[in-house]
Amino acid sequence: MDEWRYQPTEDFDQAPIERLKNFPRHPDLFVYAARSLTNLVIRLLMRAWHRLEIVGRENLPSEGSFVMVANHGSHLDAPALLAALPLRKIHRAFPAAASDYFFTNLSKLVFSAIVVNAMPFDRKENPRQSLALCRQLLDAPGHILILFPEGTRTADGAIGKFKPGIGFLTAGTSTPVVPCYLDGAYRAWPKGKWIPRPRKLRLVIGKPLQFAGVNSDKEGAVAIAERLREAVAAMSTLT
Repeated sequence: MDEWRYQPTEDFDQAPIERLKNFPRHPDLFVYAARSLTNLVIRLLMRAWHRLEIVGRENLPSEGSFVMVANHGSHLDAPALLAALPLRKIHRAFPAAASDYFFTNLSKLVFSAIVVNAMPFDRKENPRQSLALCRQLLDAPGHILILFPEGTRTADGAIGKFKPGIGFLTAGTSTPVVPCYLDGAYRAWPKGKWIPRPRKLRLVIGKPLQFAGVNSDKEGAVAIAERLREAVAAMSTLT
């Protein structure tokens, strides 16, 4: 019989807050339980307060890793996209969140790391390193990366230009990219407001796209970003 040995995780001796700052994070039963419970409550609240409707769940890949991209109307976007996933998958779903905004104080850190399971994305100092981390996540089976390629919330409700990072990430790969359009998030919680208003949300999930045949250069990345923006914008007519 093989000898059993207990081996603690690398962050075992760190304070809980320090563990939350790390990424990738090590499994934590308390965090998993808290995330499952809070996400269940958030889903119930979004259905009651925002009458959240989700269309096209059948378009989400059932196996393998994939990317979800969507327009960015408000802070309701990530919870709405997470609500489209089975509750058992939220621990392997990672919305990319700006590290200079969502990981700057204790309250934001706790919400981002525990509730949303966000991946800190350095959009200013070292975006290439963040893209490399995204690739590592997608190389592992069963991971879901949630991106908002506009890079920031809309100021007027219109869909802005998609940045080419999503193109550099998926060009020349077979990774499915699922375009999504969330209607009502800007009206419910526009930038600058503290409390979300009771406006209806409708999430439309499109069919996955793949860009294995696109060159992973700047031209290809820009083309992919524009193609995805067009796919997201086209679904706005369905709401």
